[in-house]
Amino acid sequence: MGKTTSAVNLSAALAHKKKKVLLVDSDPQGNASSGLGVVTALLTSHLYHCYTGNIPLPAIIVPTHSPYLFIAPSNIDLVAAEIELVPMENREYSLQNLLQTVKHNFDYILIDCPPSLGLLTVNSLTAAHSVLIPMQCEYYAMEGLAQLVKTVRAVKKAFNQGLFIEGLLLTMYDKRNKLTYQVAEEVSKHFGKQVFTTVIPRNVRLSECPSHGQSIIEYDIRSSGGTAYMDLASEFLQQQGRS
Repeated sequence: MGKTTSAVNLSAALAHKKKKVLLVDSDPQGNASSGLGVVTALLTSHLYHCYTGNIPLPAIIVPTHSPYLFIAPSNIDLVAAEIELVPMENREYSLQNLLQTVKHNFDYILIDCPPSLGLLTVNSLTAAHSVLIPMQCEYYAMEGLAQLVKTVRAVKKAFNQGLFIEGLLLTMYDKRNKLTYQVAEEVSKHFGKQVFTTVIPRNVRLSECPSHGQSIIEYDIRSSGGTAYMDLASEFLQQQGRS
């Protein structure tokens, strides 16, 4: 659904606007980390060690190419946290407790969740104030969206009563494709004003930048993808009343 691409590039766009941002890579794939230039295989401490109580969160946070953007990295070891969290008391609040130690140091904290709906995702949703849902303009994405909304509601009811959907972001938007318009129309019908006006187009430069360890903002801010994420950051900040 373009979640990591959106987490990385929205974070970078907000940082470009001089907002101090922490991106928390809570996905064992570690793509948000590598996408911002972190060599995940060489990490000696990362989010897994924080989840298991061995290292405080501030100790693993590393800078990026932007002076305003920082990342709490992860790698494949984080898979084990799903198992190790199970017997812990109040396990759903582990990430929330970790973020309490750093939240006052940043204007925004964005969390990249795993694609699966396990304990790491529940922790992310329990810690969050709101959820931004990127959705590819494809048929199967509609089915995934319904399940995700159901999960958000379940977490809201059980662990985080203040949780709400910040907005839906249409990605892989292709003006030449009739299906794009059908999906956009269907999403707008169900979610109305919750759908961001900004859409993220299909863009080769967006596909290229992760392999260079850069966000689209560093790689090619003038590309259609770079322009779109800067527009999204502006729309996001306007919603927050902090543009």
